[in-house]
Amino acid sequence: MSKVVAELKYSAEHEWVAVDGGGPAGIGISAVAADALGDIVYVDLPEVGSAVTAGETCGEVESTKSVSDLYAPVTGEVTEINTAVVGDPALINSDPYGAGWLFKVAVTEAGPLMSAEEYAAANGGEL
Repeated sequence: MSKVVAELKYSAEHEWVAVDGGGPAGIGISAVAADALGDIVYVDLPEVGSAVTAGETCGEVESTKSVSDLYAPVTGEVTEINTAVVGDPALINSDPYGAGWLFKVAVTEAGPLMSAEEYAAANGGEL
C-alpha cells in the first residue's frame, strides 16, 4: 500500500497540500498517484507569479505509462517551483512528500480537500 502522510490535506485528484503556518502552501502528488503512474519522466509546472484556481489544471505529469493533468488543489499565486523535480522527475517517485514536492502557492482560497484518513480510505492508501 502507498503511504499517506497524516499531516497533509489531499484533493480528489491526488494532490497533497502542506500548510506552513501563514506561509505559502506546498503542493505535490501523493504516493498513491506516483505509484499508479509508474516511472515519472517529465513534469510541467505552472510559472512563478501565475495564478492557479482550485480544481483546474495547472500542469502535467508524464510517466512511462501515461500523461496526467496536474490539478491545483487551492486558489492563489504560485510563489516557487521545485526546479530539482523539473530536472529529475523521478524524485516524485522516490520521495513524493519530501524532495518530490512540485510548487508553492500563496493561498487565497482552499479547494475541497480531504483529511489523510478520508483520502486513505477512498484510495487504498496507508497512514
